[in-house]
Amino acid sequence: MTGSARILDMAERERIAAAIGRAEAGTAGEIIVLVAARAGLYRSPGLALALVVALALPWPLILLTDLGAGQIALAQAAGVLATLLLTLNESLRIALTPRRWRRERAHAAARREFFAHGLTGTRGRTGVLVYVALAERYAEVVADKGVRSRVEEAQWHAIVSDLLSAAGRDALGEGLVAAVERVGAVLKAELPGSHSDNQLPNRVIVLD
Repeated sequence: MTGSARILDMAERERIAAAIGRAEAGTAGEIIVLVAARAGLYRSPGLALALVVALALPWPLILLTDLGAGQIALAQAAGVLATLLLTLNESLRIALTPRRWRRERAHAAARREFFAHGLTGTRGRTGVLVYVALAERYAEVVADKGVRSRVEEAQWHAIVSDLLSAAGRDALGEGLVAAVERVGAVLKAELPGSHSDNQLPNRVIVLD
């Protein structure tokens, strides 16, 4: 999946913003796209691994070597420090985090961003967030209650699946344009209406 160092260049962002404008035409829905490099920092798994190293390392040294207590303590401290230094690497911290935890963190982050960016303040409660967390390889379509009353959650699943596939082949921008177009098609079918005034800006929010 696309790395955080190159999340969507300006041309891609402009294409996605234009797609949002087209998607919102003919519907009362409001769409925002947000791409986050990560949903969390995941420090806990690294600390847990360091604790395991601290507890486990002395025993083979005690049983298999003639090292004194001071030398073993130094080896223990070195092992813990090396583990903490290794877990400064974000990819390793994420790999150490169970997939279920990563998904839960990304799901919670999507909900927070939905509220933070005013999607609950639209007339008719018709806001929709297309959310992507790159490090977690996670995507979600979050819709306000005015949309949820008309659109089943299952309708978003295929859109999310194809978006993740596009991101996985390093075509995130292309995948987001397609996802926005498909979200717009769902909104036009289930929630038709005029869009004479744009309540939310047509832009892509990127969190590095």
